[in-house]
Order: sequence, then C-alpha cells, then structure tokens
Amino acid sequence: MRLSPFAPIDSWRAPPPDPRRVAWLGRGAYAHRGLHAPGVPENSPSAFAEAMVRGMGIECDVQRTGDGRAAVFHDWDLDRLTDDSGPLLRRPLVEIEALALSGSSDRIPSLERLLSQIAGRVPLLIELKSKRERRVSPLCLAVRRALDGYQGHHAVMSFDPRVSRWFAVHAPRIVRGLVVTEEDDRGMAGRLRRHAALWHARPDFLAYDVRDLPSAFAAGQRKRGLPVLTWTVGSAELRERAASHADAAIAEGEGMA
Repeated sequence: MRLSPFAPIDSWRAPPPDPRRVAWLGRGAYAHRGLHAPGVPENSPSAFAEAMVRGMGIECDVQRTGDGRAAVFHDWDLDRLTDDSGPLLRRPLVEIEALALSGSSDRIPSLERLLSQIAGRVPLLIELKSKRERRVSPLCLAVRRALDGYQGHHAVMSFDPRVSRWFAVHAPRIVRGLVVTEEDDRGMAGRLRRHAALWHARPDFLAYDVRDLPSAFAAGQRKRGLPVLTWTVGSAELRERAASHADAAIAEGEGMA
C-alpha cells in the first residue's frame, strides 16, 4: 500500500491507541441495536437479551432526554417506534421509560438500565446521536455519568467528531470511536473531510460503512493501529466483505454469522 501524504499528520493529530486497550473490540461480532426481529423491537431489553444468549456484543443508540439523562433510543422522534409522538428531547426520562415500544411489552430503557442488564457479560458499543446545531457536551456528560464505575468492556462512538473529542479531553479512559460513511465521495475533497474529522476526533477506532469497503482511508488507519469495525452487515455477501476488510462486524438479519 502506498503511504498516504496525510500519514504524518494522522500520526501527530490522531495517534493510534495502545493495542492492549482496544484488543477486545475485534474479538467478536456485535448485534446492531440488539438482536431484533418481528415482535422484538430494536434497542429493546428483549433484543439485548437475545444478543447475550448468542454471545454477541451489543451496539445501541442513545439520545439525551429533556432532563439531561441518556435514553437508549435511535430516532429523534417517538413516532416510528412507539404509539406516542413528538421529540424525545422534550420528555424527562421518567416519562420515556414508561413508553412501550410498538408491538411488544418492552419499554424504552435508560442507559443505566441497559448497563445493569448486560452487567459486563458482553461488550457494548454506544452510539451517541447528535445534530450539528446542538451542543454535544450535555449528552456526553450524561453518558459518562451513566458509565461511572461500569466494569464491562464498553466504547462510545458517533458520526460527530466532537463527541470523540469530548471523551478524549474529559474521559480519556473510555474507548472512543468515529463513525464514518464516505457517501460515494472518494475525491480529494472527501479525503480531506475524512482526515479533518479524524484529526478533530482523535478516536481509538473507526466504525465504517460496510458499503464503502474496501476503502483506502479505512485500510490506512487500520494499518497504523486503529481497529476498524463495520456496519450494518445485513447479508452473507456483506459478512464476507467485513471479514476481509474489518476487525469486527456490526450485524443484523442475514448478516449474522
């Protein structure tokens, strides 16, 4: 592989982690939003329990609640996944935890409840959902507080490089990742954007869009010591691609091994 002209800056601005700190990331696959299926909603306690039965790691999403807590939920609004509606951010956690997930008896868990459920039995990836116009620090702080004292393998990650940077500065012991999608932009402008995000985020690993693999950027970062996870692996074909170009798959449906 030809050395990237960005390599010296990458090493300076985003040095690779101690391999011993991140080795656990590549030891098995992760169930995307838990092992969900009809009747078992995504990001639900039942989906997480099913993943643990299979011995899989868990990937989940978290949002900030109206009272500054972390709820395990993917969407900005409640409409798709519950019988309620409106922005999750306007509700306190006590109201959110009372909401049933559609088609099940499961309720939306807080991050603390999920950590109690897992109790260190399988590794956990926590994706923090953010918007450009919002400050990231309130959600980052809520997640850090929830993780205080948790002993199981866990990592945080986000598309937003500000999230990884926050943890690099304020909670450097927590493993942090940058989620990346190239969006069919492999020209110089796209390469510059990816490197700029890397330099700002200072991540310990990448979580890469499987549709973009193989990728020169991902391969270069992997070669210099950043583990590469890949999402969302939803077929046997994508599972083979993940096995060839990444350290672990974040999978669902037919992408499960």
